Amino acid sequence: MSDVETNLVDPFGRAISYLRVSVTDRCDFRCTYCMAEDMTFLPRKDLLTLEEIDRLASAFIARGVRKLRLTGGEPLVRRNVMSLIESLSRRLGSGLDELTLTTNGSQLYRFADQLAEHGVERINISLDTLDPAKFRFLTRWGDFHQVMRGIDRAARAGIKVKINAVALRDVNEDEIEDMVRWAHGRGFDLTLIETMPLGEIGTDRTDQYLPLSLVRTRLAQHFTLDDLPDRTGGPARYVRVRETGGRLGFITPMTHNFCESCNRVRLTCTGTLYMCLGQEDAADLRSPMRVSRDDDLLHAAIEEAIARKPKGHDFIIDRDSAPSLPRFMSATGG
Repeated sequence: MSDVETNLVDPFGRAISYLRVSVTDRCDFRCTYCMAEDMTFLPRKDLLTLEEIDRLASAFIARGVRKLRLTGGEPLVRRNVMSLIESLSRRLGSGLDELTLTTNGSQLYRFADQLAEHGVERINISLDTLDPAKFRFLTRWGDFHQVMRGIDRAARAGIKVKINAVALRDVNEDEIEDMVRWAHGRGFDLTLIETMPLGEIGTDRTDQYLPLSLVRTRLAQHFTLDDLPDRTGGPARYVRVRETGGRLGFITPMTHNFCESCNRVRLTCTGTLYMCLGQEDAADLRSPMRVSRDDDLLHAAIEEAIARKPKGHDFIIDRDSAPSLPRFMSATGG
């Protein structure tokens, strides 16, 4: 079909070139700001097969997606996930510019070399503290030293590492300066993220929320922060820390809505497409994919979904408000 060559453009003129794909909602951590401790995950029979994920991703690549990020939950706990990564890597240079993933690092010591072999050049690793005891508290189940082992393996494999840290009031706010020095000392970028109101986690997020405007003001007392024009296809705004030479990002869904340049959509492990992280509107892509061997109906469903992509989200955190959305970040692809 000739129209399948056409790139996807939303109602606000934003070309959709970035797809985040959750390969599983499961995770081997239970981070306190992300999940309830007693999580109920989807039955495995409800998940897309790896072959179906490959087919859906390929349909988006045919429509102009140039960057593909695999997420979860924790993507590396999905059985046989490396076969999917190997298959997707064949599209690098043939429509796809970058294949990457976001991980908690727990399984990296097992898979880093294979990821590098399959063309994964950059990964994001979620790490909110350098204190092993605090790490166990935050993740509930995580092993700090195992994550460090994985980070070391990824770096040795030649993969460029970016550390993502959620800024949490009274938890890690006293560590952020040290995390900047540690990450930049290893040659890693560091991105700080405000906590987002997704899912009932059993605690009040008002107690966790730490505005990054305050964090930046505090960091400016110790570092010289030079604004950068860099954009990586995501929502971060970057500065160069003059004293370390490293790059520091700020993702601010609460204090600065970053939606005006949004070029991404999110596909869940059940085939649901969310056009916006902070909105409930979604499109079922599993049904049109399964009803036909060709992709005509699938492409039509994708087009119809992108035509509904909203201008942005409106997150609110306060004691009188329920989470903005009931679904957990792990269900959407966090």
